[in-house]
Amino acid sequence: MAELYDLKEVEERVILIAASVSDEDDTEASVEELEELVKTAGAVTVDKIIQKRERVHPGTYLGKGKLEEVRERIWELNATGVVCDDELSPAQLRNLETILDTKVMDRTMVILDIFASRATTSEGKIQVELAQLKYRAARLVGLRSSLSRLGGGIGTRGPGEKKLEMDRRLIHERISQLKAELRNVERHREVNRQQRSRTHTPVAAIVGYTNAGKSTLLNYLTGAGILAEDKLFATLDPTTRNLELPSGQQMLLTDTVGFIRKLPHHLIEAFKSTLEEAKYSDIILHVVDCSNPQMDIQMYVVYDTLKELGIHDKIMVTVFNKIDEEPLDIILRDMKADYQVKISAKTGQGTDGLLKVLDDILRNQKVYLEKVYSYQDAGKIQLIRKYGQLLSEEYREDGIEVKAYVPSELFGQLI
Repeated sequence: MAELYDLKEVEERVILIAASVSDEDDTEASVEELEELVKTAGAVTVDKIIQKRERVHPGTYLGKGKLEEVRERIWELNATGVVCDDELSPAQLRNLETILDTKVMDRTMVILDIFASRATTSEGKIQVELAQLKYRAARLVGLRSSLSRLGGGIGTRGPGEKKLEMDRRLIHERISQLKAELRNVERHREVNRQQRSRTHTPVAAIVGYTNAGKSTLLNYLTGAGILAEDKLFATLDPTTRNLELPSGQQMLLTDTVGFIRKLPHHLIEAFKSTLEEAKYSDIILHVVDCSNPQMDIQMYVVYDTLKELGIHDKIMVTVFNKIDEEPLDIILRDMKADYQVKISAKTGQGTDGLLKVLDDILRNQKVYLEKVYSYQDAGKIQLIRKYGQLLSEEYREDGIEVKAYVPSELFGQLI
């Protein structure tokens, strides 16, 4: 496994550019989010330039006149680079570098860079490197000049300049090697899933837009102790923890990587095994930052990404988080959810209601059992204790009377 190169940071001063092709595309909000991404990646935004166009220019992204304006602003503001709000084609990347005579990046490169700096487990590092190499394989020619112009910064973390100087054949060999490593990780993950299904332990996957508070919620409910910062993609590697509900029922909670609009296709591909934790779960906890003015768009992005991953027909619990920051006059509603709760993962407000909902869901998935067991069959009661919910047991002359809720797949063994 190759090391991620930690290059000396240079403060990058970047200008954000975007093309708005319709009044409904909400480009300004997207650019504001790009500014947050750039800040997370360690750069400073010095200007934002949006051009209204009928369509994105196929060769240069923006029009000739607007690019002249961008070029002047680079000089005036002493900017070290430009970041586009969309993924650029190799031709657009090369042409923009030639016209603007500066380092050119796109939204995908910034997101990949953040992921590279956040990956801590070997699986995370494999996934990030795979996504970066796939993205860069098609852009080697365009990237060479920009990488030699600047000694570090966005786009140079992860595989780094050394790997990018390999020819395409070597990069494709490395991609094949990483895919093989990832298949091994996926097999290990599959074994874990099979063990969970054998123990009849229900699983809830926590999904949501990046920075909605997923890690904070997992920490609050289970004491997981994972990094929870007010940053985009603060946690990258999934964490699974056991949760005991008020009724005594046990379940597993799994945190997943945050979603974002225009999430790079290469990343979805590379992180499919991680994101599939949601696919194999029994319940989806969709955490929503209800204090964010872009809440509705963020919810749409999450549902769209779940659809892309083939995740449907799951029990959906929408968790409106950050109610301690949310204005009181907002109506919170999600028509796609089976259950809705309002909480503050930071203060714990409303989490009792969430635990009750989870308790009810698990109970509804179980079958009621009332039976008298002979003393020779007392071992079956241990099964009920372990996997079900024992309501009462009464020791009588003719045996032990039990009232319980048990998983439907165990019911046949217990009667």
